[in-house]
Amino acid sequence: MAESPDDDAKDSGRLPKALRSVTPGSRSRPNEGMDVIGWGMLAGLLVLLVPLLPFIIIVWGISKVTEMLTPTS
Repeated sequence: MAESPDDDAKDSGRLPKALRSVTPGSRSRPNEGMDVIGWGMLAGLLVLLVPLLPFIIIVWGISKVTEMLTPTS
């Protein structure tokens, strides 16, 4: 059985020859569609959470007050 060139590369510590890709290279470019979706989701979260913010602060404040009043053992 004949040895392949890969066996020699493994034994000598050299890396095998790199394979070329069949797909063409691509360049980074902005994706306006996904950008609009992301900003829309942020706006939706702000519309939902900003009106709830006073209630969240009240609940947080009540939990801190009850935490201070309860004795720890």
